[in-house]
Amino acid sequence: MADQTLVHDPKGGLPRLREIMRALRDPDTGCPWDIEQTFASIAPYTIEEAYEVADAIEREAWDELKGELGDLLFQSVFHAQMAEEAGLFDLDAVADTMSDKMIARHPHVFGAESRDKSADQQTRDWEAIKAAERADKAQTGALDGVAVGLPALLRAHKLQKRAARVGFDWPDTGDVLGKITEEARELAEARETLGPEEIEEEFGDLMFVMANLARHLGVEPESALRRANAKFTRRFAHIERALGEIGKRPEDSTLAEMDALWDAAKAKEKQADNT
Repeated sequence: MADQTLVHDPKGGLPRLREIMRALRDPDTGCPWDIEQTFASIAPYTIEEAYEVADAIEREAWDELKGELGDLLFQSVFHAQMAEEAGLFDLDAVADTMSDKMIARHPHVFGAESRDKSADQQTRDWEAIKAAERADKAQTGALDGVAVGLPALLRAHKLQKRAARVGFDWPDTGDVLGKITEEARELAEARETLGPEEIEEEFGDLMFVMANLARHLGVEPESALRRANAKFTRRFAHIERALGEIGKRPEDSTLAEMDALWDAAKAKEKQADNT
């Protein structure tokens, strides 16, 4: 058995984690599940862990954040280990690539460029540098480089942001609201006269314009929807608790009863916000 001194060192830091990953992937003595994994099979877990980090931040669960960041870090280590086994790159190369990128994108910190600029100007400079990087990769289209694997709502937001940079955008938020009305009408018509595929297409069009409205309003759509999900969960839990106090469950109740309890939860939250 290989020396496991580092593996069992509670202060081993990142080298310890890398050694654990190597042990898990060892074809002779490692974990059968870990050995079988591929980039494609692990990718969904990577996405899930990133969202769990975002969830901990959203809930301000700072005691959980360390663990969630560790889970996400482990995903990077996992991918890097598989890449090293395939002769592609290793974790050090990943870190060096990111370091090089950050230095190149912050000439006002690591170079001779002046730091005397606003955050908005820095954002514009950042985007210009990223555009130059895409050009070096022969990604000359305005939408090139927007990852296909992003969550659909986030990708819609990014696609529209890219298109807006080259002038393909409604000049006013009112125009977007008008387009939402149009798309909602088309969806209603599709529901009455068309089949499931056409209904799905019209629904997608409406969602896409909603993402554009978020951009015009300066709202991050993924964050907004997460907050809406959290609010729904919180208020529905209130309904379940209130019904439980009288010996009932949601499935034993009428919609009117649950609506009244929902309104009570909403009023209670507003009262708390005003205190």
